[in-house]
Order: sequence, then structure tokens, then C-alpha cells
Amino acid sequence: MAGYGFFARVYDQLTENVPYDRIADYYDAKIKKFGEGEVNFLADAGCGTGNLTARMAAKGYDVIGADASPDMLSQAMNKPHDGVQYICQPMPELDLYGEADVIISTLDSVNHLDSRADIEKFFRAAALNLRKGGLLLFDVNTIYKHEMILADQVFVYDIDGVYCVWQNDFSPTDNGIDISLDIFVEGDDGLYERVEESFREIAFAQEEFVQMLENAGFDVLEVREYLTDREPTDKSDKLMFCARKQ
Repeated sequence: MAGYGFFARVYDQLTENVPYDRIADYYDAKIKKFGEGEVNFLADAGCGTGNLTARMAAKGYDVIGADASPDMLSQAMNKPHDGVQYICQPMPELDLYGEADVIISTLDSVNHLDSRADIEKFFRAAALNLRKGGLLLFDVNTIYKHEMILADQVFVYDIDGVYCVWQNDFSPTDNGIDISLDIFVEGDDGLYERVEESFREIAFAQEEFVQMLENAGFDVLEVREYLTDREPTDKSDKLMFCARKQ
């Protein structure tokens, strides 16, 4: 998995249109719908710069945010984070030193794992770190989104001293998207520093995710179009999975 070093410095600016409050409300509603017993301890796997992590803590959960990137975590820890403890761990190696009531993984963090084997390893790690009956909730980009929306597209961001050219290349062999970034950041002297970074996303069919979850010891409770309660279709671009540890 990529380290997201320089990208971490500009991540919040490039994602300022993400509706974090709405996403936090959505996840909280799913937890309240499916949670059994008292639900306090929540882990955010692949927490990035902590925008959603802090919002879940503000809703009253005791939260651990885990991410493989020290640079992302550095950005998170420079923000107010009452009620959140951050740890540097890759998602497939998640170890919370206790049993969580809920594990979430948001903003297609699961897509950013390197392989199907790593996704399966993450699901098994989540099962090991959840109490019996605990919930695993995550969202993913679909194959349709990769192939029909993101494929071979170029996006340009020009905001507040940051200029970024974001290029996507679709790989039909594994439904992956190879992402290349040219990032220009303005320094105090008015000159721009240029950095190139790259990473990729992979995607699988809904049925494959269900099978991976069941193999890891979960019962799949619900699959919906992201941020809605609609049943998925073959043109859904993003899905939300709710699963319970057996």
C-alpha cells in the first residue's frame, strides 16, 4: 500500500467537498439499527487524517483510529481529537488489544488495499478484534464506478495554493484504477514545489465481498447503495456493507 506521504499534506484541501457530517450520521444510524447491547468502543480502520474519526467520537463513541500512514496520522493528531486514540497499523494487521463493539472503514479504504488476499486478511483481523455480535461496516467503490465513471479520467484541482492533476487509468484485468498525482504546493516564497505520487484501487463484485465476509466469520446483514437505503443495482457506484461477527 502507498505511504501517501506528500498527499497527506494536501488531502484535506483536495477532499473539502466530502460530506463528513452526513457520512458520520449515516454510519451512526446503521450502528443504532444493527447494534446489539451496549455499543461504546468503535475503531476506524484506514482513518486517514481523522475527519470522520473525530466526528464519530463527538457522537459519544470511544474511538481508536488506525492507519498505515504516519503522515496521515500526523495530520489527524494536529487537529482536535478528544476521545480518539490513534495507532499506526495497516488494516490487514489490525490489532486493537481488546474487543471492539464496531469497526468501520470509510471512504473506500478497503478498495485501497493491495489485493484480494489483503482484503480477506483485513476481514479476518476485524473478526478477531470484534466481540461476538460486533459490527463491521464499510463502503467500497464498485466495478461499475471504476470502469464507467473513473476510468481514464483526468481531474484538475486548483485551490488555495495547491494545484493537482489527478489521472486515472483503468486496468480490466483486475478492475483496478491506477491513480497518478502531480501535486504543486505553493511555498512561503511564492514558488511551487512539485511532487509525483501514485496509488491504486481495486474492486470486486458484491457477491465476492459477501463470500469474503462469510469466510471470515461474518453474517452480512445489509448491502445498500451508499448513503441511501436503496437496494444496489448493476449501475450503483458505491456500496455500504453491514456485517455482524458470528
